[in-house]
Amino acid sequence: MRNETQKFDSYMRGGQGEIKEILETVYEALIEKGYNPFTQIVGYILSGDPTYITSHKSARALIGKLERDELLEALLRGFLRDVL
Repeated sequence: MRNETQKFDSYMRGGQGEIKEILETVYEALIEKGYNPFTQIVGYILSGDPTYITSHKSARALIGKLERDELLEALLRGFLRDVL
């Protein structure tokens, strides 16, 4: 059993700008269709099930361009940048 901390290397393909644009579009599409965007995006990140994201405004196809760990990393970076 390993006791050492594992290192997770960032390999974000898209820049933060691309991720932000995709999330904005997905957020707006979910709002327009009457969904809670926070719970839907969390459901998608945790499960990988694309049906958490509406196909309205091509949101499902857009979010599918991102790896879930890439998306989670961008969200965490943004959150920590705001609170620290």
